[in-house]
Amino acid sequence: MGVLESANDRPTTVEVIFSTGRTLSLLAVLVGLAWGTGQPFVFPSLGPSAYALAITPSAATSQWQRTIGGHFFGVLSGMVAYHALAPGLTIVSTPSAFSPGGFRLVLSGFVAVGLTTIAMLRTDYRHAPACATTLIISLGLLTTVVDAAIIMVSVCLLVLVDSLLPAGGVAGR
Repeated sequence: MGVLESANDRPTTVEVIFSTGRTLSLLAVLVGLAWGTGQPFVFPSLGPSAYALAITPSAATSQWQRTIGGHFFGVLSGMVAYHALAPGLTIVSTPSAFSPGGFRLVLSGFVAVGLTTIAMLRTDYRHAPACATTLIISLGLLTTVVDAAIIMVSVCLLVLVDSLLPAGGVAGR
């Protein structure tokens, strides 16, 4: 079996349009909140979460408990690692090779992904996009308690919107 599906096994045009619309619908409220408040209600790991919820809604890792729980552990682990190892630093550009600050930032990310993975596996709240959330925080991009709360509110709203939309997805074709 190849990496790509055969043309016969790929989603139909109607399924592609529906699934894309569902993915974007999941983000629409958050986009409005981010634009209207100037706060980070949209951040990179929400895209993969929205995609997973829209495309593979019946997958175990797309269940609402795992989505919220995984991101919670991502936020918690990211905050712990960042504030313990790299407070005040931000990776907005590539750090100089072998710089102490660069080491602290990448170590913070490394530790955060490890902590997030342990927490998700031990609690069965596995949701891969949460590892992106933990990197967003541990690399110094969203590091305050307010940022952490906004991330969790965003994830909860994503899950809420998902529960209100018609079921769909193209997984299992």
